[in-house]
Amino acid sequence: MLHSSKQLFVFPILLAVSLLAGCSQTQAPVKPTVVPDQDMIGAIHAAGDREKSVIDVNPLRDPGVSALQDAAKNDEQAGRYADAAVKLDQALKLSPDSPDLLQDRAEIAIRLKDFAGAERFAHQSWSLGPKLGPLCARNWQTIVEMRLQAGDEAGADTARKWVPHCHKAGVPRY
Repeated sequence: MLHSSKQLFVFPILLAVSLLAGCSQTQAPVKPTVVPDQDMIGAIHAAGDREKSVIDVNPLRDPGVSALQDAAKNDEQAGRYADAAVKLDQALKLSPDSPDLLQDRAEIAIRLKDFAGAERFAHQSWSLGPKLGPLCARNWQTIVEMRLQAGDEAGADTARKWVPHCHKAGVPRY
């Protein structure tokens, strides 16, 4: 009989200890959502392609800058992302306030896993750009993707709300 009374006494203590042990375990930190860079770039380009705004600003370009931008695009297609970044950086030295160059550089930064740099380039592109049309949509989608990469769902939701603001509807013509 003494043995069963010890069990009745020990069981609540073991239960309390196990509950306390469970409370002391720390939760694992929230990991950022890891998305392959190809998927991020695809989402960014899709946002620009979907944007059928009446406004699409394409500035006149210096031929030297155009040559560097074309060479960077060729490097990107060949998977030479570091070379593409160098060429875009050279183009940005010639034309530092070019929103489309800054967005191209943001996308190369993603390929190089420089996510903070990509977001910075996209913000700079948007602030210097027309704030309407496909480039604007690519800017904001880049920010969405970078916030998701950082595990910042609230920041991604906020940025996602800005993508539709890039659209400017045309005047209906009959």
